[in-house]
Amino acid sequence: MRLTATTRTLVFGGHAIAEHLGKTGIPDWNIAETWECSDVETSQTTVADGPLAGHTLRRLLAAHPRELMGPDWTGDRFPILTKFIDATGTLPVHLHADDHTARRLEAQPNGKTEAWHILDARPGATALCGVTRGIDAARLRAALEAQDFDAVLRRLPVRPGETLYVPGGTLHSFGPGTLVYEIEQTSDIQQHAMRWNMTDGSAVPDAEFTANLDMLMREVDLDLRPEPTPGLKITLGDGVDRLFLCAGPHFALERWRAGTTAPFRHTFHTAQILTNVGATVHVTTPNRSTRLAPAQTLLVPASCAELEIAGPADVLCGYLPDLARDVAAPLVAAGYPPHLIATLGEGLHGDTPSR
Repeated sequence: MRLTATTRTLVFGGHAIAEHLGKTGIPDWNIAETWECSDVETSQTTVADGPLAGHTLRRLLAAHPRELMGPDWTGDRFPILTKFIDATGTLPVHLHADDHTARRLEAQPNGKTEAWHILDARPGATALCGVTRGIDAARLRAALEAQDFDAVLRRLPVRPGETLYVPGGTLHSFGPGTLVYEIEQTSDIQQHAMRWNMTDGSAVPDAEFTANLDMLMREVDLDLRPEPTPGLKITLGDGVDRLFLCAGPHFALERWRAGTTAPFRHTFHTAQILTNVGATVHVTTPNRSTRLAPAQTLLVPASCAELEIAGPADVLCGYLPDLARDVAAPLVAAGYPPHLIATLGEGLHGDTPSR
């Protein structure tokens, strides 16, 4: 099922999603984000064509839970949100609560752990990600009030092809000059540390800014310090690669590449979110073949069970993993040791390498 995308025109956006990725059908003005696969109430993705055209993810899940997510699925909304983010400018410094904090403080069913896969970054591009070791809450609060972010936050270089797995509770920002594919839990909760609004750049009133910092300080985790990773690659054939970018209990993200000698073939047990970051490809399942244009997204239900992509292909795949079966097992079989597998995210062999 080809999915629609919703757009957000925030002050840090630009034209990279159309100009660099080749995405069509979006407005010709500064676009900060396109939400490719979303079950967030305010930005519902729908099926673009075919007999289910117009159906939202929520409606699909309610009508066909086992077919979409697999026989073991329980839940009432699609669990994964994916986006392109154009940080032509700089994102606000902000965080998203983790699951426990979201339930305790925001009356939400879950928080928002996320990961950023860097598609493009100008030379010298950086991200703020996590609080510098040794900074206590009082010093963090004082620096945020002064908007002196580099005094308390880690500034990391970012490079195309790298991925950062960012647990809920991590203070972060990235840009300028960065194009990202983001995968995350289905949620739109966030707490900002800025004196300006990201919708229009207007000033945040003092009372609102103080209230924002009050809540942010209750949700921040001072011990989270994510590191970028190049991922772990499995060569499947001549010119055919499966690159594991990140993985945790809430989502996994892979990048699949194939040349013209052999197609990429894959079997699976849950819904696959395919987003094309290369030239147009054809995705074939047992039932049909679908054309996937640049920067478009396809949702392949669990019931399809297998797919094939003819090259040349460069496609991202996000899904809700069984970590042992879907991530650890193929990487162990390829010869990767547990300590390297653990660098992909949380819950792999009991490690949490991002702390």
